[in-house]
Amino acid sequence: MDTTHEQPLTLVNALIFDGSSPDLTEGSIVFRGGRVAEMGDVAEQGQVVDAGGRVVVPGLIDAHFHAYAVGLGGFEVERCPLSYAALVGAKRLGAALRRGFTTVRDVAGGDIGLARAIDAGLFAAPRYFFTGPAFSQTGGHGDPRSADVDICFSHGHMCAVVDGTDNLRRAVRERFRTGSHAIKIMASGGVVSLTDPIRLPQYSAEEIRAVVDEATRRGSYVAAHAYSPEAIVHSVENGVRSIEHGNLLDRPTAALMAERGAFLVPTLAAYDAMDRRGEDLGLNPISQAKNAEVLSAGKEAIVLALQAGVNVGFGSDLMGDLEDDQLAGVRLQIEAAGVLETLRSMTAVNSELLQNPDIGRLGTGSVGDAVLLDGNPFEDPSVLWDEARPRTVIQHGRTVA
Repeated sequence: MDTTHEQPLTLVNALIFDGSSPDLTEGSIVFRGGRVAEMGDVAEQGQVVDAGGRVVVPGLIDAHFHAYAVGLGGFEVERCPLSYAALVGAKRLGAALRRGFTTVRDVAGGDIGLARAIDAGLFAAPRYFFTGPAFSQTGGHGDPRSADVDICFSHGHMCAVVDGTDNLRRAVRERFRTGSHAIKIMASGGVVSLTDPIRLPQYSAEEIRAVVDEATRRGSYVAAHAYSPEAIVHSVENGVRSIEHGNLLDRPTAALMAERGAFLVPTLAAYDAMDRRGEDLGLNPISQAKNAEVLSAGKEAIVLALQAGVNVGFGSDLMGDLEDDQLAGVRLQIEAAGVLETLRSMTAVNSELLQNPDIGRLGTGSVGDAVLLDGNPFEDPSVLWDEARPRTVIQHGRTVA
């Protein structure tokens, strides 16, 4: 998006969280040309916004988002018209931006068409990184068929069934040809899939290594849906960089993740929302039972990961009408990790995960994304999740919400 000729914006009288340091600094920020041009004791330029001593943080990053999640799973999501999914996705992305998420990573879905529309400014949306449909083995987490359904399924808007190393290599190459940021695989059972136990690892070691090899040579990486220690170990030992969910993580597995430099992207909002609202929204009873298995363990997994030195990011993973619980995930992660670590997760850590050092921080030269909160989250954490509290969202150096 071209912001070269736009009027500068100066945020004055702010307490600044830079994305990593626990120390807030007082000062002003000048946004110009879509980036942070100056910080500190600087002259006002262009439009002036008075922060009134409130805290400004880098634009937040949701590293596990699903634009095309029109429902709670299965064929409702995979076989709806793509035009409908794209319009729903635009609405979901706009809502995320208004909450302060100026960047999202769509792991399982998205495509070059949606990305082009965002880049062209056709609608307001976060910066958009996508993997395209996630890869699943037959009968794996991304296979939406129940055991008694006798139909073929190869791919949908969020998942594709691909078996075998040669087929996976070809599919990965096609993903990168069509603009994917990274590759997502399903490496264990999941909540919304109907025929696979949650704990069992999926894909063979040879298949995972083939995907990792293709992604690594492209300068990218692989993210894996995985819950159990068995599935996480199977993924990390074969080169996976990003573990999604990881609710059943144990201490030895956390140590292995730290040793290999793997990231954990917890998604606490999804399990809490499905527990409270899933039945009313028609979540399959099989999925409700699976959700109960991983619900309570999610916070403990974050604690174990941080103690082991694992880089812990932040994601929401909300499907269908549950999307409005995105900020509830912030509250839940703060309950597990505290305000500072959660803010780091949503900014600096996620920027490292996305391999983009320009986002997730506030410093001279960084992108012009920021959120002005209604107070100081280190004194009143609710300013981060309470949607009744006003917030000003700045993206590309201009106010968007």
